[in-house]
Amino acid sequence: MSTLLTDALIRDLTDDEARAALVLKWGHVEPGVLPAWVAEMDYAVAEPVTAAVRAAVDRGELGYPDFVRSGGPLGEAYAGFALRHFGAGVPPDRVLPTADVTVGVRIALDVLSERAPMVLPLPAYDPQHGLGQITGLEQWDLPVDPDGDRYAVDLDALDDLFARGARTLLLTQPHNPGGHVHTRAELEGIRDVVTKHGGRVVSDEIHGPLVLPGAEHVPYLSLEGTADHAVAVVAASKAFNIPGLKCAQIITGDDATRDRLVEIPMAQNDSWGSLGVVGSVAAYTEGDPWLAALVERLDQQRTLLGELLAELLPEARMRPLEATYLAWLDLRAYGHDDPAEAILRGGVRVSPGHGYWPGSAGHVRLNIATSADRLTEIVRRTAAALS
Repeated sequence: MSTLLTDALIRDLTDDEARAALVLKWGHVEPGVLPAWVAEMDYAVAEPVTAAVRAAVDRGELGYPDFVRSGGPLGEAYAGFALRHFGAGVPPDRVLPTADVTVGVRIALDVLSERAPMVLPLPAYDPQHGLGQITGLEQWDLPVDPDGDRYAVDLDALDDLFARGARTLLLTQPHNPGGHVHTRAELEGIRDVVTKHGGRVVSDEIHGPLVLPGAEHVPYLSLEGTADHAVAVVAASKAFNIPGLKCAQIITGDDATRDRLVEIPMAQNDSWGSLGVVGSVAAYTEGDPWLAALVERLDQQRTLLGELLAELLPEARMRPLEATYLAWLDLRAYGHDDPAEAILRGGVRVSPGHGYWPGSAGHVRLNIATSADRLTEIVRRTAAALS
């Protein structure tokens, strides 16, 4: 896609527009501080999505959604999207709506998992750290080597945890905050360990549409031998910048798993929004050109970040950013246990690494989904704050 077309489809919000639109990301920083923390993008929402939501509001579609527990227009829309983007054949009636990905993961753990420990690879998306407590499952951590070149699950360590009694793996792929896209071979290795012990996988794949050039997203359920022990949880919210619309999807690999989830009490899964369904259907059916332009823009930002780090923060280490717009930076060389605090004093808010890996030091997560000028200033201020 040409840069001209990318720039035509992906519009940078001005500072004033961003403050009005992104009330969490921009509203929780002092004036003059640049926000590069929570996973929202400083880009205008895709026009097909805004048009669909605007039309729904105009016709007064602000009541309860149609409580179709699987399939329907949302299932059809996601099935088409998954086939086009991932080559995955997803039966529409195995697509179940839910409020957001964290809720979907919690439901899967509640309903499908044995009352046995859950394995959480670290670092992990911060809300995932509370899921064990909420669901009554003991959390067993599986740390990833902070000095390794890639974020990859240690299969021997995973096998040991399952041998000791764990029964569920909470997998985040593509990974947040590591930016890693699990290869087919890596996923097959995980599958083999889990099936050896009769375990289960709950796969958070919200960042699947945001795989950058050079990598490929392989849905876990597309692997042979996964249908009866896994679910995936997906959403349009990250790729299309619409988390406030509250609609995600649980994907099941077989009818028996779908039926178990459909038959739960409504109060356990009743909070998705009608506008969320409208926006998600529009994103999945009409958003391909915008999404292609977004991936191109994020690839440009990835390149720019690498250049800026080499010039201004040469001691920083960044894991290969293969997906998402969230860079995981190792800043230990600059001597700060919590570099996010120093960076905030320098006029940039980033996410501190200890939120993803309690007890870890020297790491931050940096959101690059902004304008090139803002990203340049973010890195310049970060370098000045740490040097």
